[in-house]
Amino acid sequence: MKERPAMSKSGPRPGALALPALLAGLLLLTAGGAAGAEVWKCKGPDGGTVFSDVPCPASGAPVEERRLRGNAIEGPRPAVATAAEPAPAPPIAQPPVNDCPGDQELRDMETRANSRSLGDKEKAFMQDEIRRVRQCRKGQGRYTAADWAISREAQAAQSSNTGAADARRRAEGMHSAADPAEGERIVQQRIGEEIADRNLARQQRARALPPPAPPVQPPCPPASGPVKNAGPCR
Repeated sequence: MKERPAMSKSGPRPGALALPALLAGLLLLTAGGAAGAEVWKCKGPDGGTVFSDVPCPASGAPVEERRLRGNAIEGPRPAVATAAEPAPAPPIAQPPVNDCPGDQELRDMETRANSRSLGDKEKAFMQDEIRRVRQCRKGQGRYTAADWAISREAQAAQSSNTGAADARRRAEGMHSAADPAEGERIVQQRIGEEIADRNLARQQRARALPPPAPPVQPPCPPASGPVKNAGPCR
């Protein structure tokens, strides 16, 4: 028979005890991590490392708990829906400010409107322009500086022998575009002027005709006796 080798009196080799102790510690670490308990790393009697679920009798330190996460592939995160911001309110459009003639220009217009050199239509136009300036200064219509430049040209043309009527038409067209209410008044005014012009032309034609000839009287019959129902005769 073969004899078994005698064991050393000094006990098992340190390396033979360290491996099982290490495996046991790892098992305790895994089980402790799953159960949520602490695992202590202690020094054994032979100087080796021993893992225990109870504190070491002499000295030791708890093993830091590590939790393993399962393998996961992070994909794109879904977009978080956010409330759409309201669109900014559009700015409130402010009405344009009228550009109107000043006080001095208005006084000059009143002086020219009373000039004796102007005819009836020219004076009427100047009075209309004065009224329109006052309406503009009260906020009626929407006038620009270019509009009143047309008015000034028309006012200057009223002292001329030619072009006064065309200048009035241009100024009235400008006023109709700048002030719809004044444009309606101008239309009615033109209709009245056309009617007045037709009546005046009719009267002038009537005065130009020669006066009608007097009726011709028949000769009187001889006075031989009484004449009944006799008309005028000669």
